[in-house]
Amino acid sequence: MATRKATPKSAVKNTGTRTTTAKKVTPTKAVVTKKVVPQTKVVQKKPIVKKTTTTVATKKITPSITSKTSNTIVKKQEPRLVTPKNETVNNAIFPIGKYKKPEDFSDESIQRLIKELHQIPKQLKKLSKQIKYKDQLQLSYRDGGWSIEQIIHHLADSHMNAFVRTKLALTENNPTIKPYNQDLWAETADIQLPIKTSIYMLKAIHKKWNTLWKNMDKNDFERTNTHPEYNTTTPLKDVLAQYTWHGKHHLAQIEVALKSDTTIREVKKEKVKKEKIKKNDAEKEN
Repeated sequence: MATRKATPKSAVKNTGTRTTTAKKVTPTKAVVTKKVVPQTKVVQKKPIVKKTTTTVATKKITPSITSKTSNTIVKKQEPRLVTPKNETVNNAIFPIGKYKKPEDFSDESIQRLIKELHQIPKQLKKLSKQIKYKDQLQLSYRDGGWSIEQIIHHLADSHMNAFVRTKLALTENNPTIKPYNQDLWAETADIQLPIKTSIYMLKAIHKKWNTLWKNMDKNDFERTNTHPEYNTTTPLKDVLAQYTWHGKHHLAQIEVALKSDTTIREVKKEKVKKEKIKKNDAEKEN
């Protein structure tokens, strides 16, 4: 009787172990293998290699783009500063002549240029004292040229940009400067401000600028920046010479414009006479 009861108990235990092992082993292994396989297929290094190749291609293309733009704009620059051979200089536009690069940049010549550039704001303030009434601000050195008002505001804008470019050249390796349209800058709303605003601004800019020039050594004057439109690389010693000429150039234009004040004054006198006649006629009628 003992043997008959033992057989069913052993059978029950074996079946219990079989069911539990089947539930734990087979499902979990199947699920794990299905999830691992697609992850290894997705994570690949090939797309990263393709991105690096595209960036190299764009770097090779950019020089050709800049060369195309520079060729079209260099032609506009030549009449402004450089005097080609067998070309006469228009004294109405360039009262002191076009810019000529100094033959040498000795220590004495550089110090002389620094002093001359530093005197530009003082000379401009002295000229501005000759302006006695607002109509004189609209005088121009030639027909179709900038007015005195535009020239004064342009000096502040131009030398402000040049000061920033100087600091970029001193702190970066041959930086590419940001061009701007000086003709459009001379027509923005800020030129309606009193001219003393730009005169004070120019004085502050030159005070900071002068401090930079005085503390530069020979290597600093050889540092360069690049103009993307003209495709030219200019050392800071040339920048110093160019803007010394630039300041004198516009001061001379203001002097020429002020000499034509007689015609404007006569027109103003005629207007005053006409207004007085109208007042007298109105009083007689009353």
